[in-house]
Amino acid sequence: MSKFNSIEIDRIIEMAWEDRTPFEAINFQFNIKEKEVIKLMRSNLKRSSFKIWRKRVTGRKLKHLFPEYKTKFKSSNQK
Repeated sequence: MSKFNSIEIDRIIEMAWEDRTPFEAINFQFNIKEKEVIKLMRSNLKRSSFKIWRKRVTGRKLKHLFPEYKTKFKSSNQK
């Protein structure tokens, strides 16, 4: 059983899919590491969608923050 409800899973997927949302922001908000995000994405996306996402985020600098920006992750869509 997942430690997240369906609304939280949807939000994690949305944040992971966004190019500008770093994995550190997901970890800060949901206490889930990058490897766990990858597992969650793999289990909740279609195989082809997962492959597209993985190809896009692998090696992408924007998906990782520099240490000095650890607390600045609020999306303009969040209240």
